[in-house]
Amino acid sequence: MTRKQPLGDLRMIPIDRIEVLNPRDRNKAVFDQIVENIKSVGLKKPITVTPRPTDDGGEKYLLVCGEGRLKAFMALGETTIAALVVDVSEEDAFIMSMVENIARRKSSPLELLAGIQQLVAKGYDKKTIAKKTGLSVEYVQGIMLLIKNGEERLMVAVESGRIPLNAALAIVGAGNSNEAVQAALQEAYESGQLRGKQLLQARRVIEKRQTFGRTLGRGTPRVAVDITASSLVRTYQKEVERQKLMVKKAGAAQQRLLFVIGALGQLLVNENFTNLLRAEGLDTLPTYLAERVWPKGA
Repeated sequence: MTRKQPLGDLRMIPIDRIEVLNPRDRNKAVFDQIVENIKSVGLKKPITVTPRPTDDGGEKYLLVCGEGRLKAFMALGETTIAALVVDVSEEDAFIMSMVENIARRKSSPLELLAGIQQLVAKGYDKKTIAKKTGLSVEYVQGIMLLIKNGEERLMVAVESGRIPLNAALAIVGAGNSNEAVQAALQEAYESGQLRGKQLLQARRVIEKRQTFGRTLGRGTPRVAVDITASSLVRTYQKEVERQKLMVKKAGAAQQRLLFVIGALGQLLVNENFTNLLRAEGLDTLPTYLAERVWPKGA
């Protein structure tokens, strides 16, 4: 999508006067590449900022777009940066920043969805969001429904291309009943919405959704779901494996203990060794070991 930027002045401005309006996390490898490119060839595209007066009568700038370039300049120790200075309201600056991140479509699915959530929170309807972001109205409407239902797992799966939006909406419409969800999957398969790898991905997402809940945050309450035969079998198999591992570790510990007992039994019949232990004040054993080294309590 191409978006017309407001006309502005190109200036060199102090980096320490720039405030990031809509910060976001970046992949370290990608950021390192930005730094290296700027170090090699310089800044190919200026950042965009909007001016604001400060209490001391000076001027600061809100960053509209170009956070990666700005941080790269900071990492390189630069004190000024080329910027296109546009005169827009703080609301418009925030929207421009958010739309820039969404339109680039190189952000993570969660960043994209967080941007749409922020637009929804600010009161924008689906048509306005679609117009501002270049996304289709149908896509935005579907994402807004997933947001409303707290379906973070499904939203990420949709945005990352693992399952189609229509299939995700069908899963949401099925509610918490496992039978209804499976029926929705079957219907999506028969209608051609889910095929091959996408069907497998959808099943994995549903399993995680049923086990860990709809959201991705830690410590969130799990959604109550019906227990299925397959989930019981998986739980039983995991418990069996855990018990087997415990028995294996117990056997190894017992073998080591028997070795220690045998070795102590042989050493303690040596009078020179026992005299040395007495001289060092080490002539006693823990009751557990003493009862096994000297079964008759000697």
